[in-house]
Amino acid sequence: MAMASFAISIFSLATVAPTCKNYRPFLSQTTYSFKSISIRASSTSLDYSTPSSVNEQKALKPTKTNYWEWKFKDNVIDVYYEEHEHERTGPQKNILMIPTISDVSTVEEWRGVAKDILERSGKLNLRATIVDWPGLGFSSRPKMDYDADVMENFVVDFINEISSSENDLLVFGGGHAATIVGRAAKKGLVKPKAIAAVAPTWAGPLPIVFGRDSSMQTRYGLLRGILRTPGAGWMMYNMLVSNEGAIQSQYKSHVYANPQNVTPAFVQSRYKLTTEKGSRYVPAAFLTGLLDPVNSRDEFLELFSGLEGKIPILVVSTEGSPKRSKAEMEALREARGVSKFVKVAGALLPHEEYPSMVAEELYKFLQENFEVNA
Repeated sequence: MAMASFAISIFSLATVAPTCKNYRPFLSQTTYSFKSISIRASSTSLDYSTPSSVNEQKALKPTKTNYWEWKFKDNVIDVYYEEHEHERTGPQKNILMIPTISDVSTVEEWRGVAKDILERSGKLNLRATIVDWPGLGFSSRPKMDYDADVMENFVVDFINEISSSENDLLVFGGGHAATIVGRAAKKGLVKPKAIAAVAPTWAGPLPIVFGRDSSMQTRYGLLRGILRTPGAGWMMYNMLVSNEGAIQSQYKSHVYANPQNVTPAFVQSRYKLTTEKGSRYVPAAFLTGLLDPVNSRDEFLELFSGLEGKIPILVVSTEGSPKRSKAEMEALREARGVSKFVKVAGALLPHEEYPSMVAEELYKFLQENFEVNA
């Protein structure tokens, strides 16, 4: 919402006059086992007293929190991740959970689901790893030219770093995350046992509204360039995005289905994520479409059809998604490659707003495909 206000002012100069309602900042057979990661001790102070969802459920403290040093080109990025598990014996199934890409993306989106699924696991030895994107959440945020290829490289490198060929790796992703994983899987770069796409998206907030013709790409580049500048960019980001009013507005208008779930404590926790140095770089790329894994609905559908018969895929749509986002989710209802399509309450972050409901659908998916015994 906040970024769109600025984008609209830029576009208005070119006689484009959208309304604020158009902005959607959140629009957005091989088996494996986990192996140890070379990491350094966490230096981030995390407050687990803040509920990870607005339903005030008891927060699940991770079994382990740490950083993985991701080396990409000339950059070394400290990528935050956390592990959740119960002490159980027997074969282990590993779930990698990846947050939605957004202004305030964070591993906290998935904590409630991780807690619920692990409590349902019965005799099965489940482990959930939740990882932040580079440049978002609790990861470091260097100034880089972030795009969909960078994010795909990250996903591939992280999965290859933490997995081997002895057990199952399931990937649950929100928004763009599942689409990026699907793109990598279609190329054969990763081979998850299954994918669950929760409120999946493929188009950034501006492209889904204004399209991708050459004139719009020029305007997107202008906006992106301003947001990346050392002085004006940070000042503009602070004014338009990094403030509690803007965050509260976007969550109440279209990110959550129930505005009453957007509590002051929750808004404060998300605001803190926007105050770190470098916070504006990934959102600037996401807003203007650089993180979009495909360029059209046809390509979106082709990703799923390309995986048909190879892995089971669950799509979780939502009842309260913004109109354009819902249309893209609904296009997957009868799509080739989609094993199961369900709809739950919520909008763009159902796994955070209604974690138990989403966890129930995900667990059913595990039962149906992997004979999980409750």
